[in-house]
Amino acid sequence: MKAAVLNAIPGQLEIEDIEIGEPGPREVLITTKAAGLCHSDLHHMEGKYPHPCPAVLGHESAGVVEAVGSMVTYVQPDDHVITCLSAFCGHCEECLSGHMSRCELKATELVRQPGEPPRLHRQDGEVVNQFLHLSSFAEQMLIHEHALVKIDKDMPLDRASLIGCGVTTGLGAVFRTAKVMPGESTAVIGCGGIGLSAIQGARIAGANKIVAVDMIESKLELAQAMGATHIVNASDTDAVAAVKDLTNGGVHHSFEAVGAKVTAEQAFEMLRRGGQATVIGMIPVGTTVEVHGPELLDEKTLTGSNMGSNQFRTDMPRFIEMYMDGRLRLDEMISKTITLEEINAGFEDMKSGHLARSVIVF
Repeated sequence: MKAAVLNAIPGQLEIEDIEIGEPGPREVLITTKAAGLCHSDLHHMEGKYPHPCPAVLGHESAGVVEAVGSMVTYVQPDDHVITCLSAFCGHCEECLSGHMSRCELKATELVRQPGEPPRLHRQDGEVVNQFLHLSSFAEQMLIHEHALVKIDKDMPLDRASLIGCGVTTGLGAVFRTAKVMPGESTAVIGCGGIGLSAIQGARIAGANKIVAVDMIESKLELAQAMGATHIVNASDTDAVAAVKDLTNGGVHHSFEAVGAKVTAEQAFEMLRRGGQATVIGMIPVGTTVEVHGPELLDEKTLTGSNMGSNQFRTDMPRFIEMYMDGRLRLDEMISKTITLEEINAGFEDMKSGHLARSVIVF
């Protein structure tokens, strides 16, 4: 099959023909139909997060079940599915307490074991590493059944792919991590795919004020279309001061969707007393985030969010219902559709900062 392979870090992706295995027990073979380009992939390509090479990247995807292995009862061939990097074992303490996104055993239990053939390899037998249990920058995926959710066949698969990471991360940060209540005030720093999803989550949750912060005017305009009540262009304005001015001293909830030290600290600084700042972005390894210690006496909170603290088997079908009834807007979030061969150009577009999401359509 054709796949985009990362052979060196830092580096670009190379289109290669590689081999994929047959589904073993509890494994599912999926024909990939759409895969979104996410900043998480770019972080690994640039070396901000380590990963062994060679590897097939990609994790925000949707497709159609081609075949299932023994013991799989949840899906069958021809089912439509969304994949999710929050694969879960189902029996560790985190899973049993309802925090499957924090599963403790997926790294050891949901992979092929020593002595078993690899899921991905080159024709000469060299192992090609799987990325986040998925590797969706390829024509097919071979994954554990606990890394997918079955969805309604009426849902367009290019839109569904966005729910596989960015949309769930943004909505989940609002609904599950921060638990935004109706009438509260919110600010979202960064209006890419995840930030736009957080803005929509705040709107759906009933927030009164939703302040979008970015440095690109076109993205702020899109944020308004998604539900932002106010916008702040941080390229020519003190973002913290502007948000405090708009919200009578600070917001109940702020969301950092950039993945940088300065924006994480700004998210904390723009809180009112008792407020919560939720960092959604992936801050590079080795980076330290600092807060002004005395402000902790105001019971302000700085917290992280892993994939929106999701319970994806129940969350994602609900998000699809929100899309189908018009509450969740996904069409406008797809800035461009590309082919697998155009993937490196797609990441260059991402670096420019002007797009919400590019989606590979196979």
